[in-house]
Amino acid sequence: MKICLLGATGRTGKVVLSQALERGWEVNALVRDPQKVAIQSERLHLITGTPSNREDLSKALTDCQAVINTLNISRKSDFPWARLRTPERFLSEVATHLIELLPQHKIERIVFTTAWGVGDSEKDIPGWFRLLIQRSNIGYAYADHERQEALFEASGLQWTAVRPVGLTNSHRSRDLIVSTNNSPKPTLMISRKRVAQFLLDCLAGATYIGEKPVVSEK
Repeated sequence: MKICLLGATGRTGKVVLSQALERGWEVNALVRDPQKVAIQSERLHLITGTPSNREDLSKALTDCQAVINTLNISRKSDFPWARLRTPERFLSEVATHLIELLPQHKIERIVFTTAWGVGDSEKDIPGWFRLLIQRSNIGYAYADHERQEALFEASGLQWTAVRPVGLTNSHRSRDLIVSTNNSPKPTLMISRKRVAQFLLDCLAGATYIGEKPVVSEK
């Protein structure tokens, strides 16, 4: 399989990139700074640019069969009230470009990350976390994730919106929990390693099409 990967230099995207190459897949990665990609492979093609630029994005989609998008609204630090590094509507802007460009490249399948607490899952998250989202700059990401989901839901594409719980860098192997409508009830944490595996499995198995699974670990 050949995929276009957006967010390849991010904390989750790096893991997706590594695992995709380990599976023998070919990857077009659209990155602002190629020097931030430590992996070297004949099956990795780096395209310099930004996904908010339509021409750059179109180049990255060339000859691909599917897209994995791990982009997020980033802040200048992990502090919840830190200033935004990306525009408030960065995700929905990229989604709009993708919805226009994917049919031109004969691509139907896209798997992308949002978050537990987005859209109809907001009612399921702990109250303290809901309050933090509402009163900090974290909320900008959740609002744009919701816009992004709505755009793909109306697009006619074969999409999957993966909603991870809190992300960790753990390398321990734990059992995956996939929840829909808060059943089974998610736990609070999941490793980026496990999320990356799930994203790739969704493509490989053509599963959860048109769904918004919440993923966590036992």
